[in-house]
Amino acid sequence: MTVRRRAARSAAACAAFAVLCVAAVPSVASAAPAAPAAPADASADEQAPAAPAAPPVKLPAGMYGTTDPTYDGVWRQSLAMLAQRAVNVMPAKSAVKWLLGQQCDSGAFPAYRPDPTKPCDATTVVDTNSTAAAVQSLAALVKYPDAMNNGMSWLASAQNEDGGWGYSAGAPSDANSTALVIGALAAGGAPVVKRLSTDGRSPYQALIGFAIPCDAKEGGGAFGYQPDKSGKLLPNADATAAGLLGGVGKRMVTTGVEPGPAPVCQDLHPLTPERAARNGASYLVKALARTGHLDQPPMPGAEDSAPLPDYGNTADAVVALTTAGYGDQAAASMKWLEKNSAAWAKENGPAAYAQLIFAAHTTSTDPRTFGGTDLVKALNATGPAPKWIGPKPLTTEEQQKVLAEQKEEKNSMSGNLWTIAIGLVAAAAIRTLFVMRAKRRRS
Repeated sequence: MTVRRRAARSAAACAAFAVLCVAAVPSVASAAPAAPAAPADASADEQAPAAPAAPPVKLPAGMYGTTDPTYDGVWRQSLAMLAQRAVNVMPAKSAVKWLLGQQCDSGAFPAYRPDPTKPCDATTVVDTNSTAAAVQSLAALVKYPDAMNNGMSWLASAQNEDGGWGYSAGAPSDANSTALVIGALAAGGAPVVKRLSTDGRSPYQALIGFAIPCDAKEGGGAFGYQPDKSGKLLPNADATAAGLLGGVGKRMVTTGVEPGPAPVCQDLHPLTPERAARNGASYLVKALARTGHLDQPPMPGAEDSAPLPDYGNTADAVVALTTAGYGDQAAASMKWLEKNSAAWAKENGPAAYAQLIFAAHTTSTDPRTFGGTDLVKALNATGPAPKWIGPKPLTTEEQQKVLAEQKEEKNSMSGNLWTIAIGLVAAAAIRTLFVMRAKRRRS
């Protein structure tokens, strides 16, 4: 999903919560994958009006980006730091301090809290997406288990009876939020499958509820964001990429697996989370095959009805497909991103650079030479100077090669030790035999 689309969602959500927005910071992050305010007959991606341009603001020390953080402060901060850790960069202390300062005592994070010295109260609008992103970032930093666990505890308390999560506590569950929280719990080491709601349903069961059957007339295999007023699910590429990643229990930063055959959509009964994820993969592969990228639908009322490329969703789809073993089917889209996404990332800032770094990391592509752009350097330049920059991390292929060599060396060493042991035993036996013969001769 593009950052612009996410900002549009924020405006829609703020309109829906007008009473709260007058007295408090708006609740929806501009980069968050979901929001509760979309009309019921379509996803928020398709219906939300464009967000008005915000006046320049003075940003707190330690923040990433230059635009108004009201709707996406915690989100873009979390993604930036998560991407840095993926490429062996340690964020600045001021960046970590700012993120930690955004957390409420409950463990939840708002989209943005302008005055962190003021305790959170009933007017502080927190949300699952900002909290889940922050939890994943804190898990990558390792050193802040208390803050991470507090965030996970709040997410558990915000779980709906159907097993899923909505954008805010108590809001109807949606595919994006549910998948994002699954990734956060996985990052924090929580047993997601055992995390049950009051009626005994797991997050995975909730996620399956957003899957469209393979034999549907439209969007077979895809995930819908939320059912419309009639209960129908409409195919949504953003929700499908999220649902695929959540269905296999992965976080935003993942590594690819050995590519296998192209995905096939199958309506199994009962439908398992993994099967639903692979059905989603089949939908994404078909969608990407048309042009090599996903498109964002035009805004309602727009004069130009031609679809525009959706760089963010394309990057998310590449991550999800490669993680599930369909890297071959995502390779062309990755090449398209390398060739075409530089201007988009520069315009949209840290969260956009992070999404591209996630895609590069998953596909073992060097983010420092990404279509002629050093994504790592560009991301670092959007915020405070990193605490340190380590050596270039190994790609997935390099890691697998090292593991194979270590295994071969271990097997070789075991073989050598076994040979030596046999030799020692044989030598001892021969020595014993000679000693016995010598004694017989003396007697």
